[in-house]
Amino acid sequence: MKLRRIRSWVERRYRWFRRWLKMRVRERVTKGGAVYIAAAVMVGLAAFLSANNLLFLLLAAMLSTLMVSGFVSRLGLSGLELDVLLPDHVCARRTTEARILLKNEKKWIPSFSLHLSGVEDSVFMGSLYFPVLPGGGTIEETMEVRFRRRGVHREDSFQFSSRFPFGFAERRMQVTMRRDVVVYPALEPKPAFDELLADVEGEAETIFRGRGHDFYRIRPYQPMESARHVDWRATAHTGELQVREFAREQEHLMALALDLQAGPEQDAWFEEAVECCAYLAWRLTGRGARVRFRTQDFDLQTPVEGDVYAILRYLALVSRRRKAEPLHPLLEDSAQVLFTARTMDPLESGWLDARVVGPGALLGAKRD
Repeated sequence: MKLRRIRSWVERRYRWFRRWLKMRVRERVTKGGAVYIAAAVMVGLAAFLSANNLLFLLLAAMLSTLMVSGFVSRLGLSGLELDVLLPDHVCARRTTEARILLKNEKKWIPSFSLHLSGVEDSVFMGSLYFPVLPGGGTIEETMEVRFRRRGVHREDSFQFSSRFPFGFAERRMQVTMRRDVVVYPALEPKPAFDELLADVEGEAETIFRGRGHDFYRIRPYQPMESARHVDWRATAHTGELQVREFAREQEHLMALALDLQAGPEQDAWFEEAVECCAYLAWRLTGRGARVRFRTQDFDLQTPVEGDVYAILRYLALVSRRRKAEPLHPLLEDSAQVLFTARTMDPLESGWLDARVVGPGALLGAKRD
C-alpha cells in the first residue's frame, strides 16, 4: 500500500514536471537581480551572526519581495494566446509583413511589459513591445517576416519575455506557431534570369511575327485614342466619331519545362532551376503572355487552366527525383525552354529548336 502511494506521488510529480517543460518557461537573472540576491545573502548572514530581529524582518521582507516578483512575472506570461496571419502569397528571401494578434485570456488580470520576438533561426524579424495588455483584451500589430527557403514551413517559434515587476529576473516563454505556410521560390531578379527572359521573348517575337488582326466591332471614339482607326462612314452616319475595334491578338505561348530527374550532386542547380522557372513564369504572365509549365507530373497553362500562383505553389513543393521519364517538346508553336540535368542529343530528343538549360551552367547556350 505504501509503495503504491509512493508510485502515485512520483507519477503526479512527473506529470507536473512535463507540463512545466511544455510551457517552455525560462528564467534569467538580471544584473539588478544578482545584486539584490547578493544583498539578501549578506543580510541573512548578518542576521544569523548577530541574532538581530530587525535584520531577520528585513531578510523576510526581501525574500517575500523576491517570491512575489517571480509569481507576478509568471502570472503575466500565462494565459497569452498568439495568432499569426500571413498574406496568401509569400516568397522566399522577401520581407513580408505579418499580422500579430495577441490575446490575454485572463479576464481580470492584465499583463505588463511584454516583449515579443523570434527565437534563433526564426523567420520573424525584429521585436515588439507591449506596455500593458488588459485582461480579456486583444492587441494587433505587424511584424516583418522573412523565409530563407521555399517549401512548407511549420512550427516557427516566438518568444515572450518580461522583467515585470521589479526586473530581478527576465522570464521567457516560447510559443510555437503550428500553422503550415507554403513559401514560393524566390522571385529575385538575377542577371542570368533577365538574360534568359530577354532571349525567350525575342525568340517568341520571331516565331509569332507577321500575324494580322481580326475586326471585332465599331464603337464610339474615346479621348486620347489614335485617329487612324476612325471609321468615317460610321461617323457620317451617326454624327459622332466612331472607331474600328479589332479582336485582341492571342498572346505568345511560352512553354517552360522542368525535368525532375537530377542526382544529389545537382541539388544546387535544381534549386536554381526551380527559382528560374518561377521567375520566368511570374514575369511572363505579368506581361500578358500565355505560359505553359510542365514537369513529369504537372501540366498547366495560364490563364486558361489556372493562374500563375498555381505554378508557384507547385514549384514551392517540388523535389528532384533519381529517375523520371523524359519530357518531350510541344508540337504547337511556342518559345520553349527546358531545364534538365540529363546528357542528351537535342536532335534525337526533339529539343533542337528549344533553349536547353543544363547543369554545366545556370543558363546554357542554345544548342544547334
